[in-house]
Amino acid sequence: MSEDSGKHGLRFLPSVDEVLRDGRLTEFFEHYPRGLVVQAVREAISEERGRILSGQTPEGDKTTFLNLILSRTSEKVPLMARPNLRRVINATGVVLHTNLGRALLSDRARAAVNEVASNYSNLELDLETGGRGSRYAAVEELLCTLTGAEAAMAVNNNAAAVLLALGTVARGREVIVSRGQLVEIGGSFRIPEVMARSGAHLVEVGTTNKTYPEDYRRAVSQNTALLLHVHTSNYRIIGFARETTVSELVEIGRDFGIPVMSDLGSGFLIDLSRYGLPYEPTVQEAVSAGPDIVTFSGDKLLGGPQAGVIVGKRHYIEKMKKNPLTRALRIDKMTVAALEATLREYLDAEKAMKDIPTLEMLTLPQEVLFERALRLVEIINILRERADIEIEKGVSAVGGGAMPTAVLPTAVVSVRPKGISAGQLQSLLRRGEPPVMGRVQDDRLYLDVRTVKDEEIPALADAIMKAFNSC
Repeated sequence: MSEDSGKHGLRFLPSVDEVLRDGRLTEFFEHYPRGLVVQAVREAISEERGRILSGQTPEGDKTTFLNLILSRTSEKVPLMARPNLRRVINATGVVLHTNLGRALLSDRARAAVNEVASNYSNLELDLETGGRGSRYAAVEELLCTLTGAEAAMAVNNNAAAVLLALGTVARGREVIVSRGQLVEIGGSFRIPEVMARSGAHLVEVGTTNKTYPEDYRRAVSQNTALLLHVHTSNYRIIGFARETTVSELVEIGRDFGIPVMSDLGSGFLIDLSRYGLPYEPTVQEAVSAGPDIVTFSGDKLLGGPQAGVIVGKRHYIEKMKKNPLTRALRIDKMTVAALEATLREYLDAEKAMKDIPTLEMLTLPQEVLFERALRLVEIINILRERADIEIEKGVSAVGGGAMPTAVLPTAVVSVRPKGISAGQLQSLLRRGEPPVMGRVQDDRLYLDVRTVKDEEIPALADAIMKAFNSC
């Protein structure tokens, strides 16, 4: 395109006001904020100006370019109006997928959040006395009932729980930890760094694979404030290994008059080994071992909202509640509501296994998974000429830094597209509405139905067909 013809195209570009006055935008003003429509028009004009200057534009007159801007505006407005945070269909098979929001809330928890979000609540009001109440009151009694602890509270995540506990009990003093427990969880959460931020001083004992009770005893000094046990929930040392147990640490703590803290990371309230999953210590077992403080997450195997739960001896919990840092780390009313509702599910353990989505997904029978996969294949069979579609056996993951050795047999639908690569198909699905996340291997897209809800099967099938139709 010549320089003259480029200038000619610029001359035909409509102004923002001209586009906004066009009656064809009336419908958009009825359904979308005016500011958003104006922004879409400006972007459409700016992009077209760039195309003209680079020689990538059609020949035409003023009407041609007005129609072009209107068409591009109509495409942009719905996309710009979409929320940035939106629902995704998780077909990865990773139950606690950190990038996809981890645990799904139960029906009861979602209803509780809606109730307090749309109404006033007694978040910090004692309805009996009319005086100021505690936001922890809604969950403290439940946590004590379920775990056997003397007292409890919750902050916004488990890293915060560890930070608060260390800062309250051991600030300016020493905390003894096994070298084999200096873990890093996702997002660069490292025990040594959190400890440094808390003001406590790390004292490492033992080796990566073996730490004995005597290692702790030899390290105790007049400046020792705490013995810390960190459950390595996201990895395992197998073979030539020895770990000092929480019970052994409690005995050492009792001998020296030093408190003991157990960080479970991904704590849970039901022993899932009964359902074929690897054994992991429950919160109740951790509490019964006798430590003064136990911390764990609310949004992992507990199946609730993001929260860091702290249970233990009343003396230490009360000190943490009074720590000025607590205000910065406290949970809001929606989290309180969701956590309370989730904990109430556990009052009937058998029912909790069905009603808490995380527990249900982890324990789904094979026949249910294959039936779900079959339903998906029956709908997308219309694509047989454009892709090889099969049901295969696969393995799901727990995710969320929990149960690293767990093997969850599952059913996957494998799709090998013809004409495009599996990676291109995955990209189309990810950018669709709703977005779909699967996993690609050996030029096949694998869709694990363990993490796809029954009611999502039609939407997943529709997303797959739309992706094929768009290419």
